[in-house]
Amino acid sequence: MYKCVTAAEAVKIIKSNDRVYLHAGAAVPQLLINALTARHDELRNVEICHLHTEGFAPYANPELHESFHVNSFFIAKNIRHTIKAGNGSYTPVFLSELPLLFKRNIVDLQVALIHVSVPDIHGYCSLGVSVEATLAAIDNADYVIAQVNKQMPRTFGDGIIHVSEINAFVECDEPLPTHDIPEPTTIEHKIGAYVANLIEDKSTLQMGIGTIPNAVLSLLGNHKDLGLHTEMFSDGVIDLILKDVINGNFKSINPGRALATFLMGSQRLYDYVNDNPYIELRSSDYVNDVSVIKQNPRMVAINSAIEVDVTGQVCADSIGAEMYSGVGGQMDFIRGASLSEGGKAIIALPSVTKSGISRIVPSLNSGAGVVTTRAHIHYVVTEYGVANLYGKTIQQRAKALVNIAHPDHRESIDREYFKLVRG
Repeated sequence: MYKCVTAAEAVKIIKSNDRVYLHAGAAVPQLLINALTARHDELRNVEICHLHTEGFAPYANPELHESFHVNSFFIAKNIRHTIKAGNGSYTPVFLSELPLLFKRNIVDLQVALIHVSVPDIHGYCSLGVSVEATLAAIDNADYVIAQVNKQMPRTFGDGIIHVSEINAFVECDEPLPTHDIPEPTTIEHKIGAYVANLIEDKSTLQMGIGTIPNAVLSLLGNHKDLGLHTEMFSDGVIDLILKDVINGNFKSINPGRALATFLMGSQRLYDYVNDNPYIELRSSDYVNDVSVIKQNPRMVAINSAIEVDVTGQVCADSIGAEMYSGVGGQMDFIRGASLSEGGKAIIALPSVTKSGISRIVPSLNSGAGVVTTRAHIHYVVTEYGVANLYGKTIQQRAKALVNIAHPDHRESIDREYFKLVRG
């Protein structure tokens, strides 16, 4: 049906000045990456572009800057150092629009490195745990190399491709990278409780990965008829699905299915989604499309931030001018939930950093980027309560956000903001 080659043979097609897209998240094609990086002596100015990836990123070593340049659409920990070192760049883009960069040849791709399941009897592979913009990359790259893994789950939805769409195959049999999430802290449990109280029965949820989303999910056991329409999910949803708390019965979009564009978690998660028709993975230009999201009644979007100023501006991608993560799908879902009938857009964050710095601030740090604007913001939640900013004046917002800041910082936030507006 198809002929396999070694990883070293497969990546020989890549030449200097090419742009290469990597399959994202837990579907990162590590064998192909390692083989490509091993060619660094003979390559110059190869651009590696991708969203968040798990695992190792050897091409991001600053010592290889003449061979590889990293173009991140979302900055993960494994390549964060490249921005300062000069061998990496960040391209801000909504996840809903990333496929358009490839479809319109704004970002012209020569090669796509992907990670797929073993083909079925009809010759169809699955993109497994990550679809996001990879379909658009496959359709628009000149050459597609697939790492074919016996341990990649077969998932339903958009990520089904025929072997005829792939130019080279490299077989492997290895586990996917897992993403372990620590137990929520006392503070995160308090935040989770406030958020859980905002969620009504028959709501549809969007939430990411992390301790606060897990804290929220752990408190939803008595809810009824919830749905899932989310950029990504992890292990926290499994038990709620098995208990029929999350069943999708009242969703307008893909009812009776849990919808996402990628997922990461433990081996239990990968085993659960394998050949499971309840789980549907679709391209990010569908899952994250505001016009699609808003059709779900009672859509609840739960996102986080690095800091929020007292007017409601949300910085979620940088620490000051230092790029830290990315725009991702926050604005897609904040807007979609806001336009949903009965929807709620929530930003949830601890009131202070681990070093005690307030995350509710009089003004954003110099150079900080605004991911969610003050006009889009609805709810902000910390361990000290809930501030509903929708329809509120700047003065009312400032008061509400100061009230959910850490008590040690409330007076100084109020005082500094007063100085800013009064001069």
